[in-house]
Amino acid sequence: MAAIFNALPGIEVPVSSISKSLDRMWSDTASKGGPSPSVEHGKATQVNLVLHLGFGTLATDAVDQFATTVRFSRRYPSRVVVLCPLQPDETATEMRAKIFGECHLGKSKGDTRCCEFVMLSYPMSARKYLEDQVSVCLSTDLPLYYWAHRFSSSSRLADYQYLLRRSTRVMFDSAIVPFDAPRFPWPRPEAVRDLVHARLLPIRQTIGQFLSSQGPATLVDGLKSISVMHAANLLAEARVLRNWALNRLEECGLSQPVEGGLGSEGAPPQSLSLVFEYTNGRHFRWKGDLATGQAVFDADFGHGRSSLHTAVSLLAPEAALSEAIFF
Repeated sequence: MAAIFNALPGIEVPVSSISKSLDRMWSDTASKGGPSPSVEHGKATQVNLVLHLGFGTLATDAVDQFATTVRFSRRYPSRVVVLCPLQPDETATEMRAKIFGECHLGKSKGDTRCCEFVMLSYPMSARKYLEDQVSVCLSTDLPLYYWAHRFSSSSRLADYQYLLRRSTRVMFDSAIVPFDAPRFPWPRPEAVRDLVHARLLPIRQTIGQFLSSQGPATLVDGLKSISVMHAANLLAEARVLRNWALNRLEECGLSQPVEGGLGSEGAPPQSLSLVFEYTNGRHFRWKGDLATGQAVFDADFGHGRSSLHTAVSLLAPEAALSEAIFF
């Protein structure tokens, strides 16, 4: 993980002077004519975000997530703390820190949106001091959001109770974390959000709008199976999509068990499809191709067959992060 800390942008500073170093960084930027926070910047900052880069993270991946967070901060000015824990076999004994800041000029003269990053690299021997250091780096009057990225063990993540209990939202991506993460006994399960569910928002909205033209009883009467076919790299999306469809149909009155599941054999690359089969001859099929951005509905709910072509996409990573945080 030292490689991750070294790969992230920023200026290395003493851990004991992070706040003073941030002030000096902005002063230096302003003196050179660069965009920097005004005296009102503290009021403009909207969120605290902790990005925890787990042991499964590679340096290039860390840089990508950092860039995602910067793009998020351009819309929601943020104070971000990036945790870079060292592997147990790494020999470092002390915590290290980096700082990074960026101001994004908006459409109007007074619209300057700034983000501040503090990167913390720490060995397990310094783990007991981490909460104190993180609390110093955060803005005390703002909500806290915790993004656990590529953690290798759900039980090991449980060691971060300070973040799990205090955070307004706890986020992870079920496509790249241990399979048991959705069933892990989170201290505040109501705060947990899956980034897979968030980035499926355009698909969920499109399917939901199409099905909303039918009454709840029509959707569940005679329903025998819910199946999702998916490209090999979209297993998590398929699992979340089927669970979402099943939950929505249960809200429509579905009470009996249904068949079906997930399958990938023969599925084209970047494809997802959702199929409802009925005992009364009705059907509903949605097929999406993320490679071309095209999708098609084919359905018959007893009033004649209908089809509809529409666009399909997943949310961009920074938009999915926003969706998971605020909704």
